[in-house]
Amino acid sequence: MNKQFPLQREQPNNPLHGINLKTILIELIAEYGWGKLALKINVNCFKSDPSINSSLTFLRKTPWAKEKVIKLYLDTRDKKK
Repeated sequence: MNKQFPLQREQPNNPLHGINLKTILIELIAEYGWGKLALKINVNCFKSDPSINSSLTFLRKTPWAKEKVIKLYLDTRDKKK
């Protein structure tokens, strides 16, 4: 357990521990850009006047899209290693 933050448990087997959805989205945009991201994950919030805030709102309300974004993030991160 982390002594500095006693309520925060270490999760060595959780690759998303400590990474929030906004960080994931920002890293994917930096890697692919909005255009390629829209081709990889077919959702309108990446195609039509995309913004981080509107995309976050959509992803938080739409579990299937959020799962696709997280999977792409993990796949992208694994390829970089």
